[in-house]
Amino acid sequence: MEQHQELEWAEAQKIAISEDLVAAAKQQLQFLAAVDRNRLLYDGPTLDRAIYRYKFFWLPLLGKHAECQFVESPLVVPLDCEWIWHCHRLNPVCYLTDCKELYGRILDNRNVVSSVNGTSKKETEEIWNMMYPNEPYELDLSGHLETVAENKVGALESTKYDLVSAVKRQTPFYYQVSKPSINDDLFLEGAVARYKGFLHLIKRNRERKIKRFCVPTYDIDLIWHSHQLHPISYYKDLVAIFGKVLQHNDMDSDRTEGKKLDVGFCETTKQWEETFGSRYWRAGAMYKGSTPSPLTINLWPTNTASKKVVPSIEYQKIIQLPKKMLMEVLLEIVGVKNLPAEHTGSLVLSLSKKQPDILSNTRRRLSILCESGKKQVADFQCEPTGELLLELMSYSPSNLSGFPKILGTTLISLENLLNPVFKLSVENWFELEPASEVVGPEPISLRIALSCTAPVPAPYVMHMVWAHRFSKSSLFFPLPERVRHAKSWTSVVDETGNQVISIQMRDPKRSEGRNTCTSKKEVIGMTESGETLVLAEFVGEGWSLMASQCFFQLQKKVSEEDHIFELTGARKVAIFHGRKLGYEIKNCERHKNEQDFMTVIEFSTENPYGKAIALLNLKSGFLKVDEQWFVLPGITLAFILTDILKKEGFNCLTTKEENSRVTDEDCGVCGHENEVKSHCFNGWTESGACSACGSCGGGCGACRSCGGGCNSDDGSHNH
Repeated sequence: MEQHQELEWAEAQKIAISEDLVAAAKQQLQFLAAVDRNRLLYDGPTLDRAIYRYKFFWLPLLGKHAECQFVESPLVVPLDCEWIWHCHRLNPVCYLTDCKELYGRILDNRNVVSSVNGTSKKETEEIWNMMYPNEPYELDLSGHLETVAENKVGALESTKYDLVSAVKRQTPFYYQVSKPSINDDLFLEGAVARYKGFLHLIKRNRERKIKRFCVPTYDIDLIWHSHQLHPISYYKDLVAIFGKVLQHNDMDSDRTEGKKLDVGFCETTKQWEETFGSRYWRAGAMYKGSTPSPLTINLWPTNTASKKVVPSIEYQKIIQLPKKMLMEVLLEIVGVKNLPAEHTGSLVLSLSKKQPDILSNTRRRLSILCESGKKQVADFQCEPTGELLLELMSYSPSNLSGFPKILGTTLISLENLLNPVFKLSVENWFELEPASEVVGPEPISLRIALSCTAPVPAPYVMHMVWAHRFSKSSLFFPLPERVRHAKSWTSVVDETGNQVISIQMRDPKRSEGRNTCTSKKEVIGMTESGETLVLAEFVGEGWSLMASQCFFQLQKKVSEEDHIFELTGARKVAIFHGRKLGYEIKNCERHKNEQDFMTVIEFSTENPYGKAIALLNLKSGFLKVDEQWFVLPGITLAFILTDILKKEGFNCLTTKEENSRVTDEDCGVCGHENEVKSHCFNGWTESGACSACGSCGGGCGACRSCGGGCNSDDGSHNH
């Protein structure tokens, strides 16, 4: 930052906000999660009924409460009404106009608490029932709605704002801000500071009579929403800054290159960086791509008891993998100086972890085009330990060998980046340790901007490999009889190659001369100490796992999915073909092996529409498990599934030698880990791997990093 940029940033931070926006953002995230668990509120008859209740029941009740507080405790707004109220307030100009026209004052959220806070609803429900004896306080969100005689209140005046469209525009927002890392205090504090910077840019544009469509990143947008949800504070704060209320325009959602949203985001990025001397893009704040496709089968609610039972202590002790953390890193090359005078080639930065980890074990390359105006960015995940190794290389046309010349190297500590003093981001000049043949009066320096998210638990990554080798041809056909009944063990190894457990299928023994079984088919596990125990046994038409704690079998379903496997017990789990929900791959033509994958999805009160908790690639033997409780069940189920598929004429496991050649695609790891992005202020260009899969990537060639269509135009859209 130069001095004038530091002064601009300091001036921006003087902007006064009347609310604790960190607490408000956390409250908003909690509320949006509750709405997302009740998706009937997104569309259809339930949405229509919620709007009706909001307009003719909740707002009049709130209006009377604003005139004369008739209950001592705060009002508790019903969830359905709160959702419509939420979307109405996110058009602050319309909301203020409606409130003043209909009720003569701004209806604020003071003395009102969210339905998700756990506050007693008794007093509010009593008042509601007294005012509206024919309308229940809480809406049945199961989809069973009774016919309502809307004509009884149809003559009452209400807002003309199109609330259906408002809801549909806001529906995708939660997915963009649903990462656990966003709820971190340090991240949100930085977002509040950036929100003030965003308001300052708009203020400067107004002062200079510049009409610009300012577009926020998602961290800024989350804070902006949180501010608007406090209508009186938003009104007072914005009038103090601008002399009028700033409109929040969420009408534009077309991210196509050259369209209004894209151009506005590019211009906002440029203005931010010129004004403040810091980077606008931030790890964890960029566009994640479109919302994953919902499942076509609804497996919730279920008769499964709500009580959650974890595996017994005996089974928990079988596998104890070390807990690892991951963070998202956004690295941007800002500048380079002190290049040798004789340098004429193109510059490339090689980026890797000095000590590779399972999340970051490849080398990335970024072209450095100092005069092109293009933004050079690497977005990747890694463990929050160790150092990043940066090598500056030169490619010269005169170099006949074709190999690059290394100009210098530097190391950046990831632990330092997490120091609270840096607030999850740092930008600085880094001197390079020159290569022996590079001579200059001053060391070459790179200006690097780094931002990261707060660390969150990393998935457990494992591979299943045969303990003995087969010929390559045998991988695609049923194994010979003598091999199929051999007592071979399958090894399960972690990402470092250490054995986690050995596992074996024991077929039932048959009595001599009889066609009867003397014992059950079993899956046996053997620990590193040599202890063996039964992980599963075949009972009836399915498998009983972990001493009958859950039951696993194939369930035929009439749906777009050809079939699924269900695991029933204390938890409701289903296994679907292909990559679903959080593992879904968008617009990647090269991923043609979708049939090799299976996604494990848990259904619960917290995730009634399903949460992907594991990914299996039964061809390569790859397992990625997001939740610790599912590690042993996941290994057991993957082993059983390979046995099922082998009987269908397809061997799913690799030998140890072949396992070492498993590709990222086979492992279910999309190219986003190797992704390098280059952003021009006129659009995107991609290099390296598939652009659809990065943390800020949507469809190939259509990824935009801005805050999901929420934006502010200081020209025609300010009021």
